[in-house]
Amino acid sequence: MLTGTTELALRALILLGLRAGSEPVSPRRLASTLGCSPTYLGKTLGHLVKSGILRSSRGTRGGVIIAREPAGITLLEIVESCQGAILGDYCEGVGSDEVALSCRFHRVMAQLHEHLVRDLGGCTLAELLACPAPAFRKGKRARSSCRMALSDATSVTRSRTKAIKPR
Repeated sequence: MLTGTTELALRALILLGLRAGSEPVSPRRLASTLGCSPTYLGKTLGHLVKSGILRSSRGTRGGVIIAREPAGITLLEIVESCQGAILGDYCEGVGSDEVALSCRFHRVMAQLHEHLVRDLGGCTLAELLACPAPAFRKGKRARSSCRMALSDATSVTRSRTKAIKPR
């Protein structure tokens, strides 16, 4: 359901939200901590900058930083910035006022779309930061099955008390 780009964006936002300090973090440093390609992460961060979730700055001390309060950034906004608008149009020519008259599949898909948009729109980045992946919780080891866990949790824990310095 979520693309790899969206999952990477969420992991990057969690990392940026948990670290101390207000200095921008370079995409290269983020990529190193996240264990991903700097080029791929750069494109992913570009989606978040374009949608106003992140702010970027250039130069030797440049990088990215969360542009707004995490409580004002919904998961729906993050997902749609990376994947595009979530559409619930499954049967050609059926308007939203005609769903009850459409096929059973369309009604189920319309309900799924409604719940997905409501649930993603009802959860904020601040909520993710309040209960991050297990790797971030007081030094406990992450389960390998958690898709939000980072490969280098110690650098994340350290960054909560000491800002990540751009390279």
